[in-house]
Amino acid sequence: MLPTAARRSLAGLIPPKIATPGAVSSGTTSVRTAQVIDFYSKLPKGPKPASERPGGLRGRYFEGKNASGVPLLVTVGTLFLIGYTIDYNMHLKHHKSGHH
Repeated sequence: MLPTAARRSLAGLIPPKIATPGAVSSGTTSVRTAQVIDFYSKLPKGPKPASERPGGLRGRYFEGKNASGVPLLVTVGTLFLIGYTIDYNMHLKHHKSGHH
């Protein structure tokens, strides 16, 4: 992986102005290391509250107390019916010019 790609993927995890390599490697007694520890100790811990869960179809059908596989079954059934309808109509077009 390129260094820039690694840096971009970690950019959301480490605040750039607080946790610099110099601050982290300067020892555990430095003021900047204390700032880094203080920053991370204030972050929320544990699962997200119910109000912060994703909305829309995913939040409504696949997460929470109403979780079920019904949307997946409906999607498979709908695709089957569409495919069957297309196949049937193509078969009728085949018989239009005569029997096989």
